[in-house]
Amino acid sequence: MNMDISRRRFLQGAGAGVAGTALGAFGFGGVEAAYAATVKEFRLFRTTEARSTCPYCAVACGMMVFSAPSAETGRMEVVHIEGDVDNPVNRGTLCPKGAGALDYIRSPQRVKVPMYRKAGADAFEEVSWDFAMERIAQLMKEDRDANFIETNADGVTVNRWPTMGFLSGSSCTNETGWITWKVARGLGMLQIENQARI
Repeated sequence: MNMDISRRRFLQGAGAGVAGTALGAFGFGGVEAAYAATVKEFRLFRTTEARSTCPYCAVACGMMVFSAPSAETGRMEVVHIEGDVDNPVNRGTLCPKGAGALDYIRSPQRVKVPMYRKAGADAFEEVSWDFAMERIAQLMKEDRDANFIETNADGVTVNRWPTMGFLSGSSCTNETGWITWKVARGLGMLQIENQARI
């Protein structure tokens, strides 16, 4: 389709557009005011945002987590999660698992406190974080004291703890990975696994 527009016709049309826009900008258009009154508030306007890391795999994508006070309890709760555009790993994108992390947070099956099953018991019970950490430390010390090997059959110092292993998370920084490796090796552990191979 070929449109023949003269320069004069173009300038007249452009001038009329500029004049209409200027009138609206100066408050002479009731349409603009009526439209502004019907616009919904941005749904994340009153939320608090925090940066986080996706908990699922070794990629460690950055997330923006938005929270707001609950209408029922008044406590802060997560209302929205999206990719962090400033994160150099994912540049704002998330895979289906990361994009669905809100369902993980709100799941009624989510374990929020340490659970402990006593010897001979058939059910878990909630315990404090202090109890859980003390119990783990106690069991580790007992096992290390009972199974630590200082020297091998030839008398060479080996300092091995062969009955304990360590599973490391892959969403950690290089510095966290380095200190984790140093602690586990310093205790004499031989079996160290990392989730990063997923």
